[in-house]
Amino acid sequence: MIRFLLMAGCTMLVAGCQFLPPPADAPQTVDYVDLERYAGTWYEIARYPNRFQEGCVATTATYEPRDDGRIDVINRCLDGGFDGPERVAEGVARVVDEDSNARLKVSFFWPFSGDYWVIGLDEDYHWAVVGHPRRKYLWVLARTPALDPAAREDIMRLIEARGYDTGPLEETPHPVGDLSPGMVRHE
Repeated sequence: MIRFLLMAGCTMLVAGCQFLPPPADAPQTVDYVDLERYAGTWYEIARYPNRFQEGCVATTATYEPRDDGRIDVINRCLDGGFDGPERVAEGVARVVDEDSNARLKVSFFWPFSGDYWVIGLDEDYHWAVVGHPRRKYLWVLARTPALDPAAREDIMRLIEARGYDTGPLEETPHPVGDLSPGMVRHE
C-alpha cells in the first residue's frame, strides 16, 4: 500500500499537476457535476496507462462527500490478477471550480495534488470520463463493471471530441460473479 501511495504522489509531482495553469487548449469539462449524485462507487472501465496503477485489475473508485466540503477518495484494485492482494489508496479531493464542480484537485500524498477534470458525464450518472488538463491521464468510469456497446461508442466519440487519443486506452478487467474483498457492487 505504501508503494501504491508513493508512486501516485511521485507521478503527480513529476507531471507538474500542482502548480501549472491549464493550457490554452485544455479539454472542455461538463457544465455541472452534482457531487451528491456523483458520490458512491465507480468501476474503472478503461484508462490511459500510468505508473501508479501498474498491475491493477478490478479497479474501483469510491467518492464520499465530507461535512467540510471536500470529498474522501478511496481507490481499490487487485494487484497482478483477480487472485492478487488488494491495493488501497485513500485521498482527499477539493473542488477548484465551484460553478461547475467539474474541476477538482485530488491528493493521495500531502502536499502533492493532481487535476481531476470531469470531461464527460451521463445525464443519469451511469458513466463518467475523467481527464487531465494536459491530457496525460484519462479514465472511463461506470456504475457497473461493464458498459453496453452504444454507451461505449458515445464515450469514444466524446473522448475524441475533447482532444484525447483513444489508442492508448487500456481496458480494465473485472471478475465475473463475486467481487473481491472490500469492493462494493453498485446496483
